Amino acid sequence: MNNHSLIFQGTAFSSESPTEINILKDHIFCVNSDGMIEKIISPVDAEYENFVKTHQNNKNYHRLDEGQYLLPGFIDLHVHAPQWAQTGTALDLPLYDWLNTYTFPIEAKFSDVEFAKEVYDHVVSQLLANGTTTALYFATIHKEASLLLAQICADKGQRGLVGKVVMDDTSQNPAFYRDPNTANALADTEDFIIAVKELAENVKQGVYPVVTPRFIPSCTDEALKGLGELAAKYDTHIQSHCSESDWAHGYVKERFGKNDAFALHDFGLLQDKSVMAHCNFLEEDDQDLFKETGTAIAHCPISNAYFANSALPLKKFSDKGIDIGLGSDISGGFSPSLYDNIRQSVITSRMLEDGVDPSLPSDERGLENSRITVNEAFYFATAGGGESLSLPIGKIQENYTWDVQIIDTKYATTPLPIFKGDELIDIFQKIMYLTRPEHIREVWVQGEKVHSKQK
Repeated sequence: MNNHSLIFQGTAFSSESPTEINILKDHIFCVNSDGMIEKIISPVDAEYENFVKTHQNNKNYHRLDEGQYLLPGFIDLHVHAPQWAQTGTALDLPLYDWLNTYTFPIEAKFSDVEFAKEVYDHVVSQLLANGTTTALYFATIHKEASLLLAQICADKGQRGLVGKVVMDDTSQNPAFYRDPNTANALADTEDFIIAVKELAENVKQGVYPVVTPRFIPSCTDEALKGLGELAAKYDTHIQSHCSESDWAHGYVKERFGKNDAFALHDFGLLQDKSVMAHCNFLEEDDQDLFKETGTAIAHCPISNAYFANSALPLKKFSDKGIDIGLGSDISGGFSPSLYDNIRQSVITSRMLEDGVDPSLPSDERGLENSRITVNEAFYFATAGGGESLSLPIGKIQENYTWDVQIIDTKYATTPLPIFKGDELIDIFQKIMYLTRPEHIREVWVQGEKVHSKQK
């Protein structure tokens, strides 16, 4: 038992199922040199007391302080990394105007690698400080800056899945921000995939290239077809936007005579390693196709409130068996915190069930069976995200990565309102609703400490 790289003792919360929380009270967690959870020992196990006596004075033994708890690291399935530079601005505009007036000009600036480094350094650090251990990133059309984002994830210890964005349609993208032509877009994407795979050979926590058509309105048919072929050739993850808003959904239907899901599928872009953002307007056939292909949804509840023109019927899609995780959608979503998105996903689900128009009778106002619990929202931010990416992440469980946040509920200036008699499940719920970045004492990814906050 002396070969464990790290040993932690404390209470952890992890998803047992979408609705159930597994409370591991005062357990011991043994992490091997690869950063994987090799063994979990319960206080009722015969070896527990002797194990503590034998190891508690070792340097690699970490006993959590009173009021500290372990949670899995969060998995953010939709981040526009370059948009961190504009986070919190221009959220009052319609999506089309927001993209063309603010977002595309900002992203065009990432041809300057020094500017890209400043922004990407900042956003990766901020996400780690908010407990996000894995992030699925849209970068920009620029190959060099996109590679830089993957390198920064590698250096800072975050598990990054990074996509060089493709936008080659001259009729739909501004002249100042688009790929020069389709052939160039596909060649740069292939170069990017190869370079990230080479980088990943020496990155403990993993970095991954992601095939990334921005969304169908940005891409020619030739580019979409070529991207599907590259994803198959190199077995990469795939990401895009799907049926996000009335405008985007309607555009694809007019162009192809079919919905986003089927158009993407025709180009080989829906599969088990695919994650599609938003998906608010998926119809029944689209939902069946997502389930059949193993395609996941990145649910972005804050962003949807600003740009999606509707509330995602999350409960319905989840009950249908579609993989779902949470996304911040920086900067369509203003917050880098998945805690904020957990809270908003619960709020949105309740508003969808109850309805929002008081002029309607109560029985006509909402969509029945739409509400989710905070347990379910936590599942989407952790285990659901791991399943969406087909990676062993998002749970505190044997044979999963040691990706954790240590929450300090007794942080001096803002202690959480936890009092004698509170059950552990009550404490879990208070953590979900009240945690701010200052309560996140440490963050670990693949057995390496990547963020710490002094008392």
